Amino acid sequence: MSAEPSCEHCKLRRYADRKPRSVIARLWRWHTRWCPGWKAYQRQLTTCDEDTRVDPPDTQ
Repeated sequence: MSAEPSCEHCKLRRYADRKPRSVIARLWRWHTRWCPGWKAYQRQLTTCDEDTRVDPPDTQ
């Protein structure tokens, strides 16, 4: 297993995004419920968003 999840470049994920009602999309969603790589990918995205987030200035 690689150090970083490859979910961002996964062909199955892209297909599921394009055709959300397909059998492949249903398998993909089922897979993401238990996949440790997907969970790590989601944590990575959350961390990245928190690092780049800019808080709005205080208004008085």
